[in-house]
Amino acid sequence: MKTIKSSLIVLGTVGLLFLGACGKGDEKIDANSSPTSPPVAPQPVSSAPIAAPATTGKTDHPNVSKGGQVVESGPYHLEFLSEKEATGTHLDLYLQRGDNHEPIPNAKVTAQVQLPNGKQQTLELKYDPEGKHYAVVFPGQEPGQYPVKVNADINGEKVDGRFTFTQ
Repeated sequence: MKTIKSSLIVLGTVGLLFLGACGKGDEKIDANSSPTSPPVAPQPVSSAPIAAPATTGKTDHPNVSKGGQVVESGPYHLEFLSEKEATGTHLDLYLQRGDNHEPIPNAKVTAQVQLPNGKQQTLELKYDPEGKHYAVVFPGQEPGQYPVKVNADINGEKVDGRFTFTQ
């Protein structure tokens, strides 16, 4: 019995020595750095809340929005809005150009809508000169999320945007 107690004491002491030896380094290990990369300087932390950007992509466009989903594609601004109606969902697309966001009335615009069951439906959006946007009513009534790929042909130049709406 004495041998077992002595062995446990020796084993515990050796284990503590190993733990002490492992924890004695002054080096700090950064989980985000690799052995060949230089150390990363810590970034200051701001206590101010971070506002979500109104646009996606990298452009110098102002944050002019109608309250919908926005995609900036080169010199083009695409904004997608959906509104539930009795006969389906009204889909609006504001297709604009330049920093001043002037409307583009002469594009051919289609929307490929994927239904919750996986099927796709292609819709042609017509230009509404009064509202200065393209619109169509999507007749689907099935509840769920609907991914939408908008394709615009502006005098031979193709512009695409991806959006979603929920029924």
